[in-house]
Amino acid sequence: MSGKTMRAITQDTLGGPEVLRPTETDRPEPGVGEILVRTHAAGVNPIDWKTREHGAFLGKPPFVLGWDVSGVVEAVGLGVRLFQPGDEVYGMPLFPEQAGAYAEYVAAPARHFAHKPAELGHAEAAALPLAGLTARQALVDVGRVQAGQRVLIHAAAGGVGHLAVQIAASFGAHVIATARTANHDALRALGADELLDYTAVDVNTVVRDVDFVLDSLGGANTAATLATLKDGGTLVSLPSPEEDAVIPQAAERGVRAGFMLVQPDRTGLLAISDLVRTGQLRPLMGPAFPLERAGDAHRVGEKAGTLGKIVLTVA
Repeated sequence: MSGKTMRAITQDTLGGPEVLRPTETDRPEPGVGEILVRTHAAGVNPIDWKTREHGAFLGKPPFVLGWDVSGVVEAVGLGVRLFQPGDEVYGMPLFPEQAGAYAEYVAAPARHFAHKPAELGHAEAAALPLAGLTARQALVDVGRVQAGQRVLIHAAAGGVGHLAVQIAASFGAHVIATARTANHDALRALGADELLDYTAVDVNTVVRDVDFVLDSLGGANTAATLATLKDGGTLVSLPSPEEDAVIPQAAERGVRAGFMLVQPDRTGLLAISDLVRTGQLRPLMGPAFPLERAGDAHRVGEKAGTLGKIVLTVA
């Protein structure tokens, strides 16, 4: 540590949003191969409040939440040549280990970041990494989605879903998106070809012959949505490793299925940046909260039906 301090949001116990508290803590220093980023904005994701309540990958507190970060390089560690102080960067460092993005400074491996696209402000950039990399790794790395294929995206108005719609559309896929009717126009503008209101129809009954399904719902939906896939298709489920229970059932039809966990991915970030620069990808922005109101950001995020990404403004 540097001997200097910084503002951060910490928690000492697991629980509701009220356990998140502003504090002063030691400011990190970049190690070998790392950069120190002064955080301008931090994204808020469902894994944040799951970790706050249950510990998830971080175990018992104390810890600092947050993985999405956009900011400015303050210092570079030994051997770093990708960046220099003053560069604007964004990324999803260290996931699923602690990154501590709910803080004024983050130190992490340089290759967990990319230069921030000039077309985005820091709040928009902080909304992209975790959700965007999740969508891209599912669609491209696992699903190998191609032009003309039929892609079903559950919960398409969500953080991952609305980015997945755009990434799938950029490959020329036919995108079937599920969302409440109030969100259909927004998703159609992002590239969805068919819109289904999951409160009005049983999506897994009416949709058939798709090549790829992105399941952000989990639970009973994972097994039910297998029926929408053609033989040989691919299902990626995001909520929990428990969704791997469908693997034997899927294998009977030659369907690849199971849980996927996003990983830091500089190549994926660079691809996302390219889509931003060419106008094919943009985050839908929800409310922004100052760092000290992280608890309020979680309260809003946990409400069903929130459209757009929530961010914390830091610098």
